[in-house]
Amino acid sequence: MAMSMPSEELQLLVAGYVLGDLDPEEAAEFEQLLAQNPAIAEEINQMQAALEAAYTPPPVAPSAHLRSQILEAATAASSAPLSIAPRKLLSWRSALEVAAAALIIALGINNYRLQQTLQTAQRNPQPSAGLTYVLNATDANSQASAKVVVDPKSLEATIAVQNLPPLPPGKVYALWTVVSPAAPYTTDDKKAILTEVFEVDERGNFSQTIAVPKVYRSKNLVAKVAVTIEDANAPQKHIGSPIMITEL
Repeated sequence: MAMSMPSEELQLLVAGYVLGDLDPEEAAEFEQLLAQNPAIAEEINQMQAALEAAYTPPPVAPSAHLRSQILEAATAASSAPLSIAPRKLLSWRSALEVAAAALIIALGINNYRLQQTLQTAQRNPQPSAGLTYVLNATDANSQASAKVVVDPKSLEATIAVQNLPPLPPGKVYALWTVVSPAAPYTTDDKKAILTEVFEVDERGNFSQTIAVPKVYRSKNLVAKVAVTIEDANAPQKHIGSPIMITEL
């Protein structure tokens, strides 16, 4: 730990140390910090003083009549055959103040730990469950294949294509999302949504992150995913037949 830690974090550690609420690892770490930075002892003293003040209410001078009664009672008590020393009792108000102070500090420590857990979760988010679509060539002699992995929450997908032959000028590959008949989305006459237009490199490969339509939020509404060859100037006409398609 360095002395540059936020003051809020330091105060919570001091509070936990004074209350004995630190676990062994935290306590050892704090004691090491204390050894390196003796000035922190002043923070501990202030915290202890605050708690002691809650235990000890301010003194109030009794009236002359009450003082006389107290002295008489003390004299009588000193002559009684009792061996137990009188105990100093906390008033209900003092006890409640102590409990409130301890609760506030404990809640502060727990809140800090919760914030740390949340920040850790935000820095290391758990991957969401993706939808994977594997496309195989419709031609038995073709080695072409593709995989589309969709995140239904962000509506982003990664597409990876292999072994597709480069196309002549004026032609492109089109990725289609074919939806079920009951899907409430606008499609062409083949119940398909144009999802991406792409070209492969000289080795026949293509990979990219793309946006996908909202139909992917409901897996059951996606019937198939397919790739066709279309005219570059009007791929949305959907003239070509599937050269790769999923078997869902």
